[in-house]
Amino acid sequence: MTLPTISFGEHQVTRLIIGGNPICGNSHYSEAMSKDMRDYYTPEQVVDVLQRCEAAGINTIQARGDYHRILYYLELARRAGNKMHWIAQTASEMHDIKTNIRVIAAFGAIGIYFHGSRTDSLWREGKIDAVEDYLKCMRDQGVQVGLGTHHPEVIEYVEEKGWDLDFYMACFYNLNRQKRESSLVSGVETGEQFYEEDPPRMCQTIRQTSKTCLAFKIVAAGRLCANQDQVRQAFRWAFENIKPQDAVVVGMFPKYEDQIALNVEHAAATTGK
Repeated sequence: MTLPTISFGEHQVTRLIIGGNPICGNSHYSEAMSKDMRDYYTPEQVVDVLQRCEAAGINTIQARGDYHRILYYLELARRAGNKMHWIAQTASEMHDIKTNIRVIAAFGAIGIYFHGSRTDSLWREGKIDAVEDYLKCMRDQGVQVGLGTHHPEVIEYVEEKGWDLDFYMACFYNLNRQKRESSLVSGVETGEQFYEEDPPRMCQTIRQTSKTCLAFKIVAAGRLCANQDQVRQAFRWAFENIKPQDAVVVGMFPKYEDQIALNVEHAAATTGK
């Protein structure tokens, strides 16, 4: 099946993007599942999954810009001939995020976005304007500039202020109603609440901005995956409620079923390709 693409700067990226959380062992579901992901995703397995994604028609991965996992895995994949685009999240545990941005850009990311959980922490503290300086650093690197968040209000604020950016990484579910640190930064799997009223609220904001949005957690981190009919419905709802110029980011864990082929099928069928 052929996946549709959207313009992303000078590149074309598929409207289905593989997300990097499972690759790093972050399930947003349970510690048991996170451990299962960590055990499954050896460096060799990461390369194999990325090769299968590319063969299936997915041409882009979204993943955090840490040096000990993702940059290493991507280097191995490139040695194996993989040519997928990379859209990178800043790694909030780094002592110097601007250096992290420069390294990510030098490694070939086509877009970089400021980590959503850190964005939301600054929003809650009344310090959101500090993020703009990091976006300027991204712009200086010549990549597509993005901002991640779980709060639709953040996007609305940034739109009102007219910040210089190209895309949003927008979560369907507001996991940051309360103070929370990403488990990949804190090392602790935290309980998260997924409320059914969240996706309509975020999609309303997504449709109101002219900027490209990469929507993530469209299957609620596995909570809408009881069967493939439910997954298919989640894909359909997502694509029907975002803009034609937007894409979805979906983490994949193909240990027990071929989620790569299934997700490509759902995305292609939903978008009419």
